[in-house]
Amino acid sequence: MRAVGGVQAGNGVASDCRSCLCPAVTFKQRIQGRPLVYLDNAATSQKPRQVLQALDEYYREYNSNVHRGVHALSARATREYELAREKVAAFIGARSALEVVFTRNASEAVNLVAQTWGAQHVHAGDEIVVSVAEHHSNLVPWQLLAQRTGAVLRHVPLTRDTQELDLVALVHASNVLGGVTPAETVCEMARAVGARVLLDCCQSVPNRPVDVQALGADWIVASGHKMCAPTGIGFLWGRYDLLESMPPWMGGGEMIEDVFLDHSTFAPPPTRFEAGTPSIAQAIGLGAACDYLASLGMARIEEHERQLGTHLFEQLRSINDVEVYGPPPTAKLGRMALATFNVRGIHPTDISAILDQSGVAVRSGHMCTAPLHRELGLPASVRASPYFYNSLAEIDVFIEALKDAISFFR
Repeated sequence: MRAVGGVQAGNGVASDCRSCLCPAVTFKQRIQGRPLVYLDNAATSQKPRQVLQALDEYYREYNSNVHRGVHALSARATREYELAREKVAAFIGARSALEVVFTRNASEAVNLVAQTWGAQHVHAGDEIVVSVAEHHSNLVPWQLLAQRTGAVLRHVPLTRDTQELDLVALVHASNVLGGVTPAETVCEMARAVGARVLLDCCQSVPNRPVDVQALGADWIVASGHKMCAPTGIGFLWGRYDLLESMPPWMGGGEMIEDVFLDHSTFAPPPTRFEAGTPSIAQAIGLGAACDYLASLGMARIEEHERQLGTHLFEQLRSINDVEVYGPPPTAKLGRMALATFNVRGIHPTDISAILDQSGVAVRSGHMCTAPLHRELGLPASVRASPYFYNSLAEIDVFIEALKDAISFFR
């Protein structure tokens, strides 16, 4: 592994890891004089040097708008921008790059579907099914659609014992519970009753192989910043026949075929949904991130994170007064390499703040899943989320820092 943005990477494999993926890395940053242990990857990931170089190269060497000029810079920018689309398509197993729509983030991608296909096909009395574990980004757009159309919003509950979903609606991997959705089964059930499925893959695409053909969903969404790419870029994948049936969402330049004073005709997908000057550098950076992750191997990343996640879960469960949420690593579909927890009698924000003093970065709050936290009877929680560049040794640093924090408050 080469250097990650803000990270110095060694050439060897960390001696405490059982997989060959984990590099010996230390962050340049020091927090309160201590080396940074970054465990907030479910919120956003660090960026590899290759991505930073791709951004720098665009701005330094061929900064230009796309699709609008015949000069050399514009031609190269267009070529690299569309190449990035091809890279994303290959990364998720799409049939064609024409099925990939660049958006600012996953939230925008969900809203695009809700306000185009949803506005056309969802009517009063229809049911929109989501789970109680949804991120706000995959809940609020459907609430708004239901309010506008008179549709009924249904919520799939959790099981009592393992906090897995009885019937999965839309989230592929929970950013709080860590549970993995049996997406293929859900999509098959949905097809049997004529329903469409949009899958939130923000936590799965960065961490394990995702093949949209195998999943069977109609659309998936993901955010670049969680998969080593810059902020300000995400994507919608959709079956082309569905994209073709969806009307434009935003009007403006680029998304048109021809414009008259009283009407316009529109470009085919995906250009139809990319009005105005797009996030060119960010899209190119996303393509570089896909290259980088593919070079590591998504199956290897998944295996390394399985080891990290199992160790994290087991170590947390061994601490008195700590409750970890979500299914265990032994669940049928396993769990993601994140752990959300609480310590009895100590506020999550206090835990997070004390851990920061030890150089450990974790997240506290409701993780943009307020309904899920209410379902669990929690005002907030703490989440530790490693990524492929973390090591078992860093998990142990976190565990010891957490024990010290608990001792401090006790």
